[in-house]
Amino acid sequence: MKQNICMVSDFFYPNMGGVESHIYQLSQCLIERGHKVIVATHRYEDRQGVRYLTNGLKVYYLPFYPIYNQCILPSLFTSFPLLRDIFIREKITIVHGHSAFSTLAHEAMFHAKTMGLRVVFTDHSLFGFADGSSILTNKVLTVSLADCNHSICVSHTSKENTVLRSSVKPEMVSVIPNAVDCTKFIPDPSKQDTSKITIVVICRLVYRKGMDLLAGIIPDICKRYPNIQFIIGGEGPKRIVLEEVCETHHLQERVSMLGSLKHTEIRDVLVKGDILLNTSLTEAFCIAMVEAASCGLQVVSTKVGGVPEVLPDDLIILAEPNVPALLQGLDKAISLHAKGEVCDPFERHQRIKEMYNWRSVAQRTEKVYKNVMLMPSRDIAERLKKYYNTGKLVGKLLVIVTIIDIIFLSYLRWFYPDENIQLVPDHKDQKQLT
Repeated sequence: MKQNICMVSDFFYPNMGGVESHIYQLSQCLIERGHKVIVATHRYEDRQGVRYLTNGLKVYYLPFYPIYNQCILPSLFTSFPLLRDIFIREKITIVHGHSAFSTLAHEAMFHAKTMGLRVVFTDHSLFGFADGSSILTNKVLTVSLADCNHSICVSHTSKENTVLRSSVKPEMVSVIPNAVDCTKFIPDPSKQDTSKITIVVICRLVYRKGMDLLAGIIPDICKRYPNIQFIIGGEGPKRIVLEEVCETHHLQERVSMLGSLKHTEIRDVLVKGDILLNTSLTEAFCIAMVEAASCGLQVVSTKVGGVPEVLPDDLIILAEPNVPALLQGLDKAISLHAKGEVCDPFERHQRIKEMYNWRSVAQRTEKVYKNVMLMPSRDIAERLKKYYNTGKLVGKLLVIVTIIDIIFLSYLRWFYPDENIQLVPDHKDQKQLT
């Protein structure tokens, strides 16, 4: 049975990252399989309103401003009228939220349950249990998944982490990995500078991506190897730290800071490199590693989270998340390049092509949707009970908030009845929209 799906997250194009790529590629494959898919996200500078992407993928850039780390301010009730209008207008049957960081995803899932829609959530990150930020995020996730129909994680490590953090039953969580469009990430050895060894770093320049580790690695590696150069793509608050390191050690000519990249530009950067360096402190999957391996690069990464599940041992060099261990890993990778003992780029590409495929991800996600639609709808009493059991204080507050949300929905239906909302015409093929 074909579904009308709304992907919701604060993270989407023109912003760049693994979540954004996952939503886009999954949406395209679901459209290919006959489902109707739309995306709801917040505005990006002057990008507001409705836009259409490839194959008629409709994107609602809602008039909410990001406040911190590309996420909107938690408002709960103010987003309900607009989200309700979209869900009804597009005849949505499943709301699929992405990323535990996303405020908009949590709010949309909460309101969707109030409206009686099915809800699925994909967790793309790993969290600890000790620091204040993780404790807060874990509690939000516990609340958000209390009444969620099903959850998806991108690795088995991520599943274990999500089950522990949110107290959901393991059978309510599926593992569906990320993938890569290998037709767009093809090696091109002619783009490489054969006189040098190029180390590429592509990620958000934030603390959890290990930028402080990278700041400690760059000067040491450049001192050891005169023929090493770095290309760093991405933007974030830690960029100033990297720039200060380059200025202090006079490495501006050996370290290129490219800033924010469009997804179409990533392959052009990767093919210039020999080694991809991932210094993440926590990582559920890391799609950048798969894209780099598909382009023929040797991968050196911290051994954290779900990273060991991503690539075979001969395609990745793993290291503990500290500077000495990462330096040792880079030494090994550089030595292999110097001796010419690296795997052929096109052979590496072919192996990745056989391992990861977005169509397979879409098929497995489609099975989750099918099972979710077969689940009986929960009545209000059962929903309130689930929220009440999330905590002594939080549970009581959630019950109050849920009751207010139900009353607010009744008011919206009286003030602006469902039948007055103009429905979007059905299209047998979403691609016809383009």
